[in-house]
Amino acid sequence: MNTTKGNPLALLPFAVFLATFLLAGIVTGDFYKISMLIPAILAAVVALLLNRQETFSNKVEQFSKGAGHPDIMIMVLIFLLAGAFSSVASSIGAVDATVNFALTYLPQNMIIVGIFIIGCFISLSMGTSVGTISALAPIAVGISAETELSAAISVAAVVSGAMFGDNLSIISDTTIAAVRTQKTKMKDKFKTNFFIVLPAAIVTLVLLFFITLGNTSGVTAESFDWLKIVPYIGVLAGALAGLNVLAVLFAGILLAGFIGFLSSDYSVIMFMENITSGITGMAELILLTIIIGGIVAMIQYNGGIDYILNLLTRRVRTKKGAETSIAGLVATTNLATANNTIAIITTGQLAKKIADDFHIDPRKSSSILDIFSCTVQGLIPYGAQLLTAAQFGEISPLSILPYSFYPILIAIMGFVAIGTGFPRFKRPSVT
Repeated sequence: MNTTKGNPLALLPFAVFLATFLLAGIVTGDFYKISMLIPAILAAVVALLLNRQETFSNKVEQFSKGAGHPDIMIMVLIFLLAGAFSSVASSIGAVDATVNFALTYLPQNMIIVGIFIIGCFISLSMGTSVGTISALAPIAVGISAETELSAAISVAAVVSGAMFGDNLSIISDTTIAAVRTQKTKMKDKFKTNFFIVLPAAIVTLVLLFFITLGNTSGVTAESFDWLKIVPYIGVLAGALAGLNVLAVLFAGILLAGFIGFLSSDYSVIMFMENITSGITGMAELILLTIIIGGIVAMIQYNGGIDYILNLLTRRVRTKKGAETSIAGLVATTNLATANNTIAIITTGQLAKKIADDFHIDPRKSSSILDIFSCTVQGLIPYGAQLLTAAQFGEISPLSILPYSFYPILIAIMGFVAIGTGFPRFKRPSVT
C-alpha cells in the first residue's frame, strides 16, 4: 500500500485528533477538562473509515496489530508497575521523608536552591512532574510567604526540579515512551540524556542562588524515617545497574510494601489498595497508548508516515539536520497536545524512521525526543505542570515563565548537543 512519497490523506486521523483536542480546550477554557480519549477515539474512527479499497475487517486487523504491538504492550506493563510503585512509595511516606530529609540538611539561605534539588530527587524517584509539584509547591509557597521572594520564583524552582525527573526518571512515562519507541536501553538513554542536561541543572542552581541571595527562610523540617527513602534509592540504583526495568519496578513495589509493613499503621489490605489505585491511575494513559498505537499503525499502512518523512527530510542532508527535525516534530506535537508523553508516543515511530535513515544512535534520538518534549511541557501556560503550580501559588502561569530556567536551558543544551554531535558514541546501542 505504501509508496515512496506517501499519502497526505492518511494523516487525517492525526489532524482530527489535534483539532478536536484544541477545540475542546479553547471552548471549555481548560485543556484538561475533556479526556484525551475522546479525540483519540474520534481519530481512530476516522482512521478506520479511510482507504475504501480495503475491507473493514482488514483495517480493524491492521489497527489491532498496531495497538497490540509488543513495544506498546511492554510500555503498558511498565506504566502499570510504575503507577503501582509510585502509589505505594507515596502512601508509606516516602515523599514526605525525602522532603524533610532535604529541609533538615539544607542551609536556610539556600532554601530555594534546595527546593530545586528536592524537586529533582523526588521527580527522579516518582517519575511524575505533576506529582512532584503537588508535593512541593505548598512548601515553596509557604517559604515565599516568610521571605521577600515572590511566589513565582519559589514555584518556578519546583517546576524546574519536577521537569528534571520527568526528563530522566526511569519510571517517567516520557522516558519509557522514548526508550521503547527508539528501541534502546533505559540505562543507556539515562546516561546520554543526563550528560546533555547536566550543565542546564548546574546553571539553574547558580541562577537560583544569585537571585535569592540574602533571603533566608524560617521553615522547620519535621522528623523523618531514613528507611522510607530506601525504595527510591533502590529503584534508581537498580536502573543504573542495567537491570530490567520491569524487574526493578516489581522489586521496588515489594521493597516499599515491606518497609510500610514495618510501621504499625500499614497493612496488606492497604498495600493491595495502593497497588490498585496506582494501576487505575494509569488507566487513561494506557488506553491512550493502545489507541494511538493503532492509529499510528493505520497512518503508516496508508502511507502517512512516508509522507511526513519525505516532507521533513527532503531538504535534510546531514545527521544534524535530521536530529533537528526530530526535535521540531516532537516539540510541535507537544504544543498541540499539551502532553509530552502523548507527543512522544505519537511521533516516536516517525522519529525512529528518521533516526534509522540518518544513522542516528537510538540513545541520542530518544534523548532528543524526551528533552524537547519536556522543554515545551515545562513552558506552556496551559500545561498541567504550570497550571498546577500556579494554582498553589495563586498566581498566573505566565508569571512563572521568566523564572523557568531549567526547561529553557535543556532546550539550549539539546541544540548544543545536536550542533556539536555530543556525545560521541564508541559503540552502537543494541536492545
